[in-house]
Amino acid sequence: MIMNIINNNNPLEEGDLRLSDGESPAEGRIEVFHNGKWGTVCDDGWDMKEAQVVCRQLDFPGAKSVITGKSYKQASGPIWLDDITCNGNENSLVSCSFKGWGLTDCTHKEDVGVVCETGSNLTNNTTTHSMDHSISLSNDLGQLFDTATNCDLNILLQSPTGNRQEDDVPEMVETTICAHKAVLSLFPHFNVFPETTNITVEVRKPCQPYFSSLIRYLYTRKIDVTFSSALCLHQMASSFGVKQLMEDVGRLFTQIFPDDSSFYTHVSIYQYAVETTDTILEENLIQYLAWNYQNLTDSPAWNDLPVKLLQALLARSDLVVPDESFVLETLESWITDRALLNSSDTVLALLSGIRFPMISAEKLLELESSSPLYQIYKNVYREFTLKAFQFNVLLFSNLTTNPNIKKDIGNYSPRIYISEPWSKVLREPRKASPIQYPYQYQYQNQFGGGFTTPLHNSLLFRDRKTSWEANVFTRQSDCSNRGVRCESVPAVMLSEQSYSSRPSSIRFSNRLLLMCQNTYIFQVQSFKDNMAYIFKNDTQASPYPCVDNKYTYVFVVRPEYV
Repeated sequence: MIMNIINNNNPLEEGDLRLSDGESPAEGRIEVFHNGKWGTVCDDGWDMKEAQVVCRQLDFPGAKSVITGKSYKQASGPIWLDDITCNGNENSLVSCSFKGWGLTDCTHKEDVGVVCETGSNLTNNTTTHSMDHSISLSNDLGQLFDTATNCDLNILLQSPTGNRQEDDVPEMVETTICAHKAVLSLFPHFNVFPETTNITVEVRKPCQPYFSSLIRYLYTRKIDVTFSSALCLHQMASSFGVKQLMEDVGRLFTQIFPDDSSFYTHVSIYQYAVETTDTILEENLIQYLAWNYQNLTDSPAWNDLPVKLLQALLARSDLVVPDESFVLETLESWITDRALLNSSDTVLALLSGIRFPMISAEKLLELESSSPLYQIYKNVYREFTLKAFQFNVLLFSNLTTNPNIKKDIGNYSPRIYISEPWSKVLREPRKASPIQYPYQYQYQNQFGGGFTTPLHNSLLFRDRKTSWEANVFTRQSDCSNRGVRCESVPAVMLSEQSYSSRPSSIRFSNRLLLMCQNTYIFQVQSFKDNMAYIFKNDTQASPYPCVDNKYTYVFVVRPEYV
């Protein structure tokens, strides 16, 4: 039997875990403490590796099983974690890889639980009593650093001023910090060995004030981060291999993405993320740019976009655009403005990211006369348009037998196309006069409405229509009046109203876009059983902030072949 002897007066720590709503103390729904609040964990991708980490963190000897699909009591907090990947050796769940706090498309029906080993099969002589007083260790180590008691490692911190001395040597601002070899030796990038007594570290001058806080973090695993210190702390954490701090600080950058309409900040952060190999920061940035691609193409930074960043955007299915023709037109404009018409390798690599089968047959016919690249890359365009026309007139099952089609299968899937007739926009009614919006939608001053789309965007099915009803429920009574059960509100529903004669080879992978202040898209959700839930700040974090919670709801129908 394992007994956890913990002082109940100890304050909760970031990343603490508990099991709730279980039949014994060793099982239940996993809840994690973050930002002063308990929240749950989604079951996507969970296996025994993640369960072992949870049970060990809770001082159980191991995990028996993962619990998914269980109807726990309704959780009051947010869903903090989703898409977690552990190797099984981590000391805490939040040390595993995950995209960001509160970034999820799950509902509480998908809260994950575990059953932990209790050691009940052990004999009385081998009973273990676990006494965990580690909560005070962080403060004790912080005091050890602050007082420099018995420190045995001098760190000479140097920062170039930008000036040069008489002998042309760069002028440096220097300061010394006394630390402990035992702590810094845990981080190999500092190159501290048993015989080391002095090391020299160089950081940029703007980052010098934050270096001591970084060293103190190595002792305590605690640090206060502001937006002014975030970039420096991220750079230094990257340089010295402090991976968890680097990833957590990187997640803070998403909060500033909506603030720069020029997108120069985004380009700089992308280049920085690539240099520091921070894949989480890179993904969060590219996702925001994909959702706001139309704004990006109108920004001053568009022509300065790195080729690899543009390639990464073209590879994404969550690119939000009016239609695929818009993607091709903006790409051709970018290539022309950058004077890359004769850079064949670059042009071919970029054109291969265009999903030509998603372009309407009418616009495909216009390419020869309208495209500035067509005459230079005539054979390439003809190859791509031939495949696109085949897609329009042949059943997809016939196309997939062609090996040339199979290798480009991603180009036969839709992005998020928001032009008519594929989208419906609903916004909260306002007393003020309507204002003009940058997106060309048909707006409705009501929280519900119907619209009609083709069954599919290919010529085979374009004349066969299906109808849809979109609803936004802001109160539980709205759900009841509509005859649906809402787990929480606000909630949205997108339901197909006509089901007749739809081929089994077509499915709908629809999306809900949330636009903030009618300026930028800050959230994209998929529908589950025709429903999606909009969680406010007190129940779920958004990857990108929306200050006033005044949303524009964009319903997008996305037919695809299966």
